[in-house]
Amino acid sequence: MDELTKTVIERGDLAHLALFLWGSSSTALLVWSLREMAKVNQHFNDFVQEIAQLNRLFRKED
Repeated sequence: MDELTKTVIERGDLAHLALFLWGSSSTALLVWSLREMAKVNQHFNDFVQEIAQLNRLFRKED
């Protein structure tokens, strides 16, 4: 077992360790979710721009 974990368990700060791990994982999940949402938003923006470009192309032919 890691020495830091042993020290925390010996001192009885197991609740603090659990809260730290919970907070760290929640933050990591939030950061990952925001990155994924940014990627999806960019893909949707690219799609909308392509549709707008097609609309401009078709209007010029009329």
